[in-house]
Amino acid sequence: MKVSLGTIVDLALRNSTSVRQAASDIQKATALVSETRQVYIPNLLLGSSIGPPSYGFPVGQPSIYTIQSQSLLLSFSQKEYIRAAQFGRKSAEFTLKDTREQVILDASSDYIELDTVLRELDAASQQGSFAERLVAIEQERSDAGVDSTSELLLARLTAAELKLKRLHLEARLKTLRQQLSSLTSLPAQVILSDPASIPEIPAIRPDFRTGAVPGIEAAQELAMSNQHQAHGDAIAGVRPQISFGFEYNRDAAFSGYTNYYRSFQQNNISAGIQLTLPIFDPVHRSKLKESAATALRATVQAEQVRHQSDEQIAALEGNIAELDAQAEVAGLKQQIAAEQIKSVSAQLSSGNGSSTAAQLTPKAEQLARIDERNRFMESLETNFDLTKARLGLLRAFGHMEDWLLTLPREPAPNK
Repeated sequence: MKVSLGTIVDLALRNSTSVRQAASDIQKATALVSETRQVYIPNLLLGSSIGPPSYGFPVGQPSIYTIQSQSLLLSFSQKEYIRAAQFGRKSAEFTLKDTREQVILDASSDYIELDTVLRELDAASQQGSFAERLVAIEQERSDAGVDSTSELLLARLTAAELKLKRLHLEARLKTLRQQLSSLTSLPAQVILSDPASIPEIPAIRPDFRTGAVPGIEAAQELAMSNQHQAHGDAIAGVRPQISFGFEYNRDAAFSGYTNYYRSFQQNNISAGIQLTLPIFDPVHRSKLKESAATALRATVQAEQVRHQSDEQIAALEGNIAELDAQAEVAGLKQQIAAEQIKSVSAQLSSGNGSSTAAQLTPKAEQLARIDERNRFMESLETNFDLTKARLGLLRAFGHMEDWLLTLPREPAPNK
């Protein structure tokens, strides 16, 4: 069953565990933003510690129910923690986009290689027919004493080498189908490529170079998050903090408290403001050193990611220029080989036209056809390498999803 490239990519994104994990990281980061903000909103807790009457002097507090509420009123470090959480959420969003870009690249590369291998297998099958004919011709010529046994052995060697190449392609086809099956959850045996669904890879436009690269942006946002976290920890160690608290208790009268407390009452309320001044806290100082080191590491990693991206882009651009020239050479060689087949076939039909030139034989035609199919397969492989490099450059600039929107779609096949 033929499945379009767009459908394969959609299924890969839908089934990707890495995409789902990145999406869950966004949910976690969003919850953390809410958590850091809502510390200013008073909470409300209801509890109870009631028990049977105590023997002797009562211990504990016989609360029928307790209502508590507390919140943060003033914290110079909390706004830094909020900013850290916000940058963390942005980092998670860019990480999700970067993860999707990689899944699109993997699925597209495997699909286009699958299409290339299928076309190569078709050419290899034709080569097998030509090789069988070549061996038959050499067998007849050897039996007639026209050619030596070594020529027959060379023909058999050619057939064996072509068979080995075909087996290699069949193994590669099986591997690619399994990889696509793992990406999409489709049965491996039903996956066939649709060449018409593979569009041209768009040229890199100038605006691609100025846009945001998800991987770099994710690293930079994470570095900013860690820097704000470290700044918040530094402020917390030197600035005061003010909190609000409220508590109401409804106490039980049957626990013996009235026997020991003359002014016992069941309803008790307390409320107040707590001021905390950091004087000496070695644990917090150690935590500050830890968060500062984490922020420094994240900053260095962001710089490293940017340098690696620049190097990758430069290497891909140079590789594409070389592969483009190789693809042109391979295409021309295949065209020349095709023209040679026509020439050999014409000469076999009408003779060489020269009494002095050596007469061509059917053996020469089969060898020419085998060579043309070799050139055709080399052209396919070079064009795939060029396509893969162009996709890699598109991925490096963070525009795989933009390209995905241009792919044709079809209903997903039944699994």
